[in-house]
Amino acid sequence: MGTENNPDSKASAGGGSNQMWGGRFAAAPDALMERINASIGFDKALYAQDIAGSIAHARMLGNVGILSDADVTAICDGLSGIRDEIEAGTFEFKTELEDIHMNIEARLTARIGDAAGRLHTARSRNDQVATDFRLWVRDAVDAADEALKGLQSALIDQAEIHADWVMPGFTHLQAAQPVTAGHHLLAYVEMFGRDRGRFTDARARLNESPLGAGALAGTGFPINRDMTAAALGFDRPTANSLDSVSDRDFVLEYLAAAAICAGHLSRLGEELVIWSSAQFRFARLSDAFSTGSSMMPQKRNPDAAELIRGKTGRVLGAFVALSTVMKGLPLAYSKDMQEDKEPVFDAAEALMVCVAAATGMIADLTFDRERLAAAAGEGFTTATDLADWLVREAGVPFRESHHITGRVVALAEQKGCGLEDLPLAELTAIDERINDAVFDVLGVDKSVRSRNSYGGTAPENVRAQAISARERFLT
Repeated sequence: MGTENNPDSKASAGGGSNQMWGGRFAAAPDALMERINASIGFDKALYAQDIAGSIAHARMLGNVGILSDADVTAICDGLSGIRDEIEAGTFEFKTELEDIHMNIEARLTARIGDAAGRLHTARSRNDQVATDFRLWVRDAVDAADEALKGLQSALIDQAEIHADWVMPGFTHLQAAQPVTAGHHLLAYVEMFGRDRGRFTDARARLNESPLGAGALAGTGFPINRDMTAAALGFDRPTANSLDSVSDRDFVLEYLAAAAICAGHLSRLGEELVIWSSAQFRFARLSDAFSTGSSMMPQKRNPDAAELIRGKTGRVLGAFVALSTVMKGLPLAYSKDMQEDKEPVFDAAEALMVCVAAATGMIADLTFDRERLAAAAGEGFTTATDLADWLVREAGVPFRESHHITGRVVALAEQKGCGLEDLPLAELTAIDERINDAVFDVLGVDKSVRSRNSYGGTAPENVRAQAISARERFLT
């Protein structure tokens, strides 16, 4: 998007003058300059926000007596008609008009004549684009929040169904302790809840209106910025005109929240890839989110989950790209800031596709209960339960109980059996304080039921956590 110079000039292209900038420049732009300067190829995505901002601006100008009622009516009706043309696909976007603002203004002039030239009174393309972009990012934040709410709902549904389905919990991708599948899924509900909180925080900060800040210094016209802010759903006008047109913090905050969220989606995608592999066989993705191999007929590839992992790079890359653009810019506007749109549009699209795909995969996911339970018992996952039992029931210091348990694990490993399968005599031979009550904690089902501290994996906890999550995130 171009910085403001003199967009109201309507000098013709004839006589060698620049069509957009009129008398200030004698020569038309070189084709390469036109190509690098134009942003209409991507900023046309802002058409709805641009038209909404212009209508609010026109009505405010009429309210304070700068525009006549007839001009306001003509402008607003003309802009509504242009919006209809764009949505019907009949609007012709022209590269030589550079950006969405000038394309709309030129079409408005063609529709209503001289009144269109009065619309730009008391504003600049600098505050215009800042307003448009805030409106667009606000919409993107709201869309992300709603989509994540749907993903949380799918996760909670599955967590309730699988509240007592035992599976291995991992650290270092090594079997650590038994958990339940429901407990595991609720972990992602919490992650996405924090993501929604970050988006909400970003929305609160961005919800100020730059409209009326002008090119950088405000305006001498008696405008009412509170009126336009309210009309566009902003909480208030921005407080400093320089900051208003040069700030892109709100975009960076959105991208930062999106990047963290994409990281969470990537972790979920990775687990779906692992769980659905032939080596794990914990879960099965539906046909809707799997593909086959052109060569190997037995293959069932979790492509959607893999693409979620891959698209995380696009979202994170957008944050890095815009941070790099903004890091050395003096106040106020610089043309570098035209580079703020494409990465954000791409990141937002990638994020929404990933959330939608994750929601579909989770909703259709089926678990293999027998395989989960068998895997939960592999790797001596109840060893910690034995160590805790020695501390709790026999008064053994934990460091000593850790050593005793290590000897028990070594014996079970040598015999090729689980801890719960060892005879009591062999356990007491290792430490005489062990008695038959120890078998109450050694099975994986008994282990998960014992983890009933707040936030723990006991099935009754998981069911309560699911109810709480519905209340916190879905109501």
